Formats: sequence, structure tokens, C-alpha cells
Amino acid sequence: MTIGIGGISRSGKSTLAALIFSFFTEGGQTATILTQDDYVFPEEKIPKIQNGKDIEINWETPESIDFQRYRQEILAAQQQFDNVITEGLLNFYAEGINCLFDKFLFVEISKSTFLSRKAADKRWGAVPDWYIEHIWTSYKQFGLTIFNNAKYEVLRLSGETDFDIDKVIDFLRKSRN
Repeated sequence: MTIGIGGISRSGKSTLAALIFSFFTEGGQTATILTQDDYVFPEEKIPKIQNGKDIEINWETPESIDFQRYRQEILAAQQQFDNVITEGLLNFYAEGINCLFDKFLFVEISKSTFLSRKAADKRWGAVPDWYIEHIWTSYKQFGLTIFNNAKYEVLRLSGETDFDIDKVIDFLRKSRN
């Protein structure tokens, strides 16, 4: 089974992927997690975004992701593991990726929760407020595209509270239509 997890930064995608991974591996199945962030182009190939005199690398655009390499890695993982779990902000942007997924999970949080969590996230140093707002705008533009295609059944989950793993597993076990 290949599972796609989408949602904005700091919504809980990685946490959910880890919970699903644990479920499968504790049940004796093989699994792997592919994180879309691992498939970004080198910084010099990623577009920049400017706000006044401030210039930042635009990690939040589809042009930052090597979708071809990401697709190849998913296909290779499908040959090696019982379950492939993928996650990323733009995980559902490319149809060439979406067609590989058996199941779609989407983690949602409010804008206020996102702003609070992102402002507290210091993994890459301080992020300017204008860029945090840009992340939200890009998510609205590129991260929600899965909902434009009615052929996909998507389980929407709140990242505001603990995940109901039983609900997730029930969804994963449900046959495809």
C-alpha cells in the first residue's frame, strides 16, 4: 500500500507518518517513510522570493521539488516494502505522484495554529513574518490541489489534537472504490 499524507508545515504530517509506520512494523509488515523535503532541488536551482529588501529561497513552490526523482523513489520503495508512506506540503500537487497512492490523508490546522507553531519553530533559525505568511499563501495555492479532483477519497484529519489512529487504520484497511 502506498499512502500519501499532505498538509501545511507544522500540521503533524511527520507525526502521523511515524504512527502509521509503527502500526505496520509492529504488525510484522515492512514499511518506509519518504519525506518530500528530501527531494528538493539544490538551493541554487530554487526560485527566490523577495519582500522589500529581504530575499528568501522559495521552498514553498512546486518548482522547488524534484518530482521526477520523488516519483522514482516511490516506485523503487513500492518494490521493496509492503507499505510506503509519503508526506509533504506539496505531496498532492503532481498527478504523476498522486496516481501512485492507494490512500490519501490530509492533516488540517487553522491559520492561527500554523502561525503560532511556525513562529516557534527555530530549526532553521528565525523566519521573517512575511515569509511565514507566504508559506500559508502557497499552501492555499498549491497544497490543496487534491481537493480539485473528486476521484480521490481523502481522509481529512485535524492536526489540532492527537490523531485517532484507529480511525486512520480503519480508513487504510477500507477497500479502494
